[in-house]
Amino acid sequence: MKDEDLIETELSSEAVFDGVLLHVRSDRVRLPNGHESIREWVAHPGAVVVIAVLDNSKLLFERQFRYPLRRIFLELPAGKIDAGEHPLDTARRELKEETGYKAKTWGHLGTTHPCIGYSNERIEIFMAHGLSYVGHERDHNEFLDVIEMSVADAVLAVRDAEITDAKTITALIWAEKVLSGEWTLSA
Repeated sequence: MKDEDLIETELSSEAVFDGVLLHVRSDRVRLPNGHESIREWVAHPGAVVVIAVLDNSKLLFERQFRYPLRRIFLELPAGKIDAGEHPLDTARRELKEETGYKAKTWGHLGTTHPCIGYSNERIEIFMAHGLSYVGHERDHNEFLDVIEMSVADAVLAVRDAEITDAKTITALIWAEKVLSGEWTLSA
């Protein structure tokens, strides 16, 4: 099958909701077979997730309450890309703000699209080494607990459903492969 046999074409687009972070759209599209349909989707500015590797080889994790699911999640440091901000600058900012660490070396590992059925969100995955603690600068409405965990223990936490956050699970696959030497870290 050729690509053009799969592609949908936007005919019209309507803003349903414009919030501080998210923007909901309702688009009328032409399907590859010529029929029309509606696609509701969420526009998102993008985000980063950071695999912060300590000198003891453990990773920095955060325990944070996430309101939509009304529970505490165990996840890697992450945050939204601000308008006009380079993703690496976001990663540096979020690591310092949330955990209090800065890193000497950074590598971009890849990109994940966590919600392809209803959002254009992308999350850039970074790995940070040479960490030093400089003090956190959390937002006034940000409450979290920073902990250390080995990659092996984190993978077991995925298996045991203690980690269910998609960006963290995806980044852990990268962490496991890169730290074992199976995959290389890009500059």
